[in-house]
Amino acid sequence: MFEWLTHRDLSTRTAHSRVAPRIARDGRSTAGEYELLYKYLRDRYANRVVLTFAEIEDLLGFSLPDLARTQCAWWGGGEDFVAGPSTQSLAWMLAGRTATVNLPARSVAFERDSDS
Repeated sequence: MFEWLTHRDLSTRTAHSRVAPRIARDGRSTAGEYELLYKYLRDRYANRVVLTFAEIEDLLGFSLPDLARTQCAWWGGGEDFVAGPSTQSLAWMLAGRTATVNLPARSVAFERDSDS
């Protein structure tokens, strides 16, 4: 069922505590509870990675919030949020990617930033 994870030595993990983005010792931001998504996207060679909501949830070990299924703004990368990038958007931003959601298809295309 999770064959798409195992080809890169990743495996499913149990749900972990939800934490806000934090600053690592080297001063770089980390993706908090979405760290596993960050690592997965960081390690992909393809310029475009498409994941279903179910695949993202399997990777993270917990369900996406309801807003992720109904609001494109949740995937927007923080433009609508005064406080800066959202916790989830740090995962793909730190991996040098943008997210484009397809709500009817329940999938997200993560494309490598041209600047990366």
